[in-house]
Formats: sequence, structure tokens, C-alpha cells
Amino acid sequence: MTLWIPGPTEVRPSILAELARPPIGHRSAGMKDLHHRIDGPLALAFGLAPDSPSTVAVHSASGTAIMEAALHGVGERVLSLINGAFSKRFAAVAEALGKEVTRIEVPMGQVVDPMKVAQALDTKGPFDAMTVVSSETSTGTATPLAPLAKVLENHPNVRFLVDVVSMIAAGPIDFDTHRVDFALAGVQKALALPPGIAVMCCSERYLAEAQKRNRPSWYLDPVRIIEGHAAQKTPATPAVPHYYALAQQLEDISAGVTLPKGHAPVEGPAAWQARYEVHSAMRARTAEWAEGHGLSLLPAPEFAAPAVSCIQAGKLNVAALVAGLAEEDYSISNGYGDLKGKTFRIGHMGDHSLQGLEELLTAADKVIARL
Repeated sequence: MTLWIPGPTEVRPSILAELARPPIGHRSAGMKDLHHRIDGPLALAFGLAPDSPSTVAVHSASGTAIMEAALHGVGERVLSLINGAFSKRFAAVAEALGKEVTRIEVPMGQVVDPMKVAQALDTKGPFDAMTVVSSETSTGTATPLAPLAKVLENHPNVRFLVDVVSMIAAGPIDFDTHRVDFALAGVQKALALPPGIAVMCCSERYLAEAQKRNRPSWYLDPVRIIEGHAAQKTPATPAVPHYYALAQQLEDISAGVTLPKGHAPVEGPAAWQARYEVHSAMRARTAEWAEGHGLSLLPAPEFAAPAVSCIQAGKLNVAALVAGLAEEDYSISNGYGDLKGKTFRIGHMGDHSLQGLEELLTAADKVIARL
């Protein structure tokens, strides 16, 4: 069964082989070498310049766990932008930690208007942090970060916390350019790795402020995680096999290894940009296919996410489509939550290709014809 769900996604055999390496001591020279292999290309994944003061790190936990970690480093008043299930989760995690959360919520598939954000910051603040999901996996909706960064120019004390779970390795993060203070992601989506570890990036100002705060956690203390990674001494025993897989995948992406056959040789930032272009092409082809069946994406075209397409089903029987594709050895997803039966989702992410997508869509044509 080939996974075209919104994550986890397909993992290349060569990456799976990295998980089978013999264990090493997490305080060994070999572990330090893994940190060294990871940090350079991971900085590229977050869009950091070589002289960036921001810091990347890895932790053996889920993306949701790092949502919690990020929130441990900020003050009590949080503004949460909500347009889907995972942005709602970010707010719920903050509330579970006892934060005072103000929500700006719009229907699933839409994007919060930056003007409303500016108004909330001006009239309901001061806030200590703002949370947003850059790519809502539940709806295939991408929230542009640049307009939010512009709004935050007038509120320099608000820390900008961003979930990039289904954006990283599918589209540019541009962490410093977008004034992000903490970005977090699992690795099971566009990074095309098995779930089990999380990656993150934090700004100097976030770390400096977090160091001064009471952080009521040990394993999810962001300062302990980030400083431990920087010192190449993880706070606790890490999931070492996953570090091997992450190191190899980051190196492969940076060397252009994961690009389609015949692609011009590229490496470094150009290789990451080329990967983003592959994802953009798959998104465009999926939208074109949907239109050919009289269907459309849930979000407006300008807000369509690069790694996940959420398609409004119209009169199409979604459960039958999903089941029919399973018979063809393809796995896609029904809609999420209230969108179940009304939409379906195709995860064109990670190391998938346009050729593979065409094969999936051809199979979907057959199933729809039968239906």
C-alpha cells in the first residue's frame, strides 16, 4: 500500500536502512558526528543564512510535544490564530499549561486576516506570544507568514511560535526573514522520515527570555533541549536510529539526491528550492485533476498548502473513493473531523514525484468511473 495520506508518508528504503544501524552510545564521538551531520542541512531546512544567530535542535518526541516545549518558554498571555484542527490543538496545549489564551478563529480552509491580528494585538494585548500553524494539515491551507511578521513589527515583545509540521521540506520557512521565534515540526511528513523525533529552531531573543522564566517541565524544557543539542549532549538518551535517518535524509536533500531523475545537478539552498518546486508542481497538478472532475480545493488557490491537498468532494462518495483506491494499493485520507465525508486529502509530500502522482490520479480516475 503506497501512502498518499497527509502523513506519515512513504520512506525510501535507503533511509529505512539507516534505522537498522547498530546502536552507539549517545555520549560517544559517533553521536557528536551525527549532530554535526544534522545541524548544517537542518539550518537550510529552516531557511537560515550561514551567519544566522538562530539555533536548530532535535528532540526525541512528537511535534505536539514540542508545541508544549515552545510554550514553556513564553509568558502567560497567548494569542492563537485558529483555522483548523492543529492550530486549535496549539491553543488547547497552551490552555492545558494554564496560559491565558485569546483565540481568533475562522472557518476551516480560511486564513486569519492579518488586519484582525493587528486589531487584537492593539486592543486585547499585551500578549507574550502568538501561535500559528503555517500549513494546516487538516485542511491543506497555508497561512503566509510574511504579513504576520509585518504586523508583529509593531509588537516586538510578542514571541512568534509557528508549527511548520507539514511545511518544512515542502516550502520555504525563512525563519529569520519572517521574524519567527520558535518553529517546530515532526519529521513524518515532507521530510519523509518515520515518526519518532521532532526538529525545531529558535531565535536568540526567544532563548534569552526563556532562560529567565520558570519552566515547569524537565523533558520538555525548551532551554534544556536547545542548549543540550548545541552542546551535542542530549538531556536524555535520544532515539539514535532516527538521528541516523534524519542525518542521511537531510544530506540527500541538500545534495539533490531526492529530486526526480534527469533534474539538473544542484546542491545546498538550490537543492532545497528545487524540492519546493516539486511540491508546488504536485499541488498544481492535483488541483488541475480535481477541477477536471468538477471538484475544487477547500482553500482559495493562493492559500493552498504545498504538501497536502484537501479537495471538496461534492456528490462524490468519499468513503467509497478511499476504499476503491485501497483496492488499487493506494492510501489517501478522508476529511478531518467535521470535514469527514465532505472532503478528501491527498498528501503529495516528501519524496513523492509527479510521475508517482500521475499513477495515483489515474487509479483515482478508474475508481471514480466505477462509482
